[in-house]
Amino acid sequence: METCRTSAALRSHIAALRSRGLSVGFVPTMGYLHAGHMELVERAARETDRVVVSIFVNPTQFGDPRDLDLYPRDTDHDLAMLRAAGVAAVFLPEVAEIYPAGAETFVETTRLANMLHGAVRPGHFRGVATVVTKLFNIVQPDLACFGEKDYQQLQVIRTMVRDLHVPVRILGCPTVREPDGLAMSSRNVRLSPEDRQAALVLNRALGRAEALVAGGTTVEALAAAVAETIAAEPRATLRAVDVTEAETLAPVSGPVTGRLALMISAEFGGILLIDQREVQP
Repeated sequence: METCRTSAALRSHIAALRSRGLSVGFVPTMGYLHAGHMELVERAARETDRVVVSIFVNPTQFGDPRDLDLYPRDTDHDLAMLRAAGVAAVFLPEVAEIYPAGAETFVETTRLANMLHGAVRPGHFRGVATVVTKLFNIVQPDLACFGEKDYQQLQVIRTMVRDLHVPVRILGCPTVREPDGLAMSSRNVRLSPEDRQAALVLNRALGRAEALVAGGTTVEALAAAVAETIAAEPRATLRAVDVTEAETLAPVSGPVTGRLALMISAEFGGILLIDQREVQP
């Protein structure tokens, strides 16, 4: 496994792969890898000849500098996991490699970046779209894999790729969960044992929503039921419940008749967690 710390080194390695006629899959991460990340790596490996993974904690998607400082990191463990998975190359850039001095260009999906979860975390999706664009330009992969847990992020990236004519196929992969149902996230390690247990309410709320849809309901009743379930957990602070059309994230109302995206964001001990589920009658 090649470990590259500069764009030039990574491009040279990828050029060697391309010269052999090999396709390249890409999984961008912020490190502190878990089974959810490795599922993305495995999916990319099934779809392409070689897999490249980036580990970069992107400062422009953090609104609170303290959140950036507290983001968990364990590069040695990450590299061991990726080596065992047969990854071809890992990109480990410093901030100055991605954002050189004087950098002033950003990428933003103007509607998607400022609605729903983007309204809760202003500037977050502008940072995501910018760093993913930069990484795509460096790696130039055939395919890139992203988790569906970050549902709005996935739609932001798909829209950005479409609008900017980026020649990368985006593959969304199902949310990977712990045995008790909590969606895997690098943030979970920061939860106290009590908050870790309380966070299971997210999956319960999504399960209740799925059952309501199966029995027939309205968008309004669906959102209210989710909010009620979260409110019943005293350690949870609900930030948002969003029910939208699945692909466009457009507003919906009235009886549930088609495929919807249900997205929740809530805080547990000051740690913001998100979860999602697609539902349909």
